[in-house]
Amino acid sequence: MSPFSHAAINDVWSVGCIFMELMDWKPLFPGRDHVHHLRLLMELIGTPSEAGLEFLNDNAKRYIRQLLLYRRQSFTKKFPNVHPLAIDLVEKMLTFDPRLRISVEDALAHPYLTSPHDISDEPICMTPFNFDYEQHALIEEQMKELIYREALAFNPEYLQQ
Repeated sequence: MSPFSHAAINDVWSVGCIFMELMDWKPLFPGRDHVHHLRLLMELIGTPSEAGLEFLNDNAKRYIRQLLLYRRQSFTKKFPNVHPLAIDLVEKMLTFDPRLRISVEDALAHPYLTSPHDISDEPICMTPFNFDYEQHALIEEQMKELIYREALAFNPEYLQQ
């Protein structure tokens, strides 16, 4: 749905979901399929405004526009046992429009994370990881060879045998 294929801001959304699931002890959006999943999402965060759809492609915009309109639920009421600062952080992480979502750096600096936050222990990756190797379909023998080579890299003594 997003032109931001796999950016850090998408990871913020994922971490927000996982974070809330850990605090609430149950799946946040337990959809049966992608349609049900999207409905559950809209029921919680509300249907985005027209401006909030700008980052989507035309097909995704059309699909969301045909859904029922949902009002944003109060996270505090839905998750009464979750600390208010945690709620605030998760709401910022689960902002539909990635352009408005909290950044990784700002999330780490959020008041909820003040006590475990240590900037010297949180290096920032200056260049994105390259995952192009994951795009190639491997046959079983190629996969076995890659695993064997990886094991040898950590156990070179087996190379002589």
